[in-house]
Amino acid sequence: MSSPCPAAHGGHLFVVAAPSGAGKTTLIKKLMEREPSLVVSVSHTTRPMRASETDGVHYHFVDADTFASLRDAGEFLEWASVFDHAYGTSRGTVVRDLEAGRDVILEIDWQGAAQIRERHPDAVSIFVLPPSQSALIDRLNARGQDRPEVIAKRLQQAVDDMCHHDEFDHVMVNDDFEDAVSSLRRIVHATRAGERLKKEDHSALLEELLRTRPGAGQA
Repeated sequence: MSSPCPAAHGGHLFVVAAPSGAGKTTLIKKLMEREPSLVVSVSHTTRPMRASETDGVHYHFVDADTFASLRDAGEFLEWASVFDHAYGTSRGTVVRDLEAGRDVILEIDWQGAAQIRERHPDAVSIFVLPPSQSALIDRLNARGQDRPEVIAKRLQQAVDDMCHHDEFDHVMVNDDFEDAVSSLRRIVHATRAGERLKKEDHSALLEELLRTRPGAGQA
């Protein structure tokens, strides 16, 4: 295991996680437009690059051997395997930004978030929920990028991911997009002001989301 992340000198670390299809990437992109002082860490991944993506912008795309070398050298602040591909956050880049007083966002999954909490306990973690299971299914199908069997796997994994919601400081719902962006901004502003917002209660929605696993007929 790599050593803990050094304490930041003024910079805040935000972790945003969500099940696949909840829309966290779009939310973070809009948040960045409205809070340009934030920095989003670009992760390394072994996943193949999609046609709409740019190396170094969306991810640092590397092969499995390169990823393993970086991991074994302790270059990742956190890393995880998701859908048969590895993802990792560059330790050096994040530490430099934090020590320079910049606020950093990590767009990672719950596994990585658990590692960040251990190594950087002051990090503020946020979990994004879809407004319903049917909305999650619609969003995954609307991507048009994955085969049906891949979508079915993502739906099954989404329920497992959402079981970890209670490990996060904040849980929010991406239903109305503008409201969701505003919720993210409130968390950022409160953190900068040294305040902690009360955790919202989404127990009724979570009961619906976690009641059953998506079946084959829903994919």
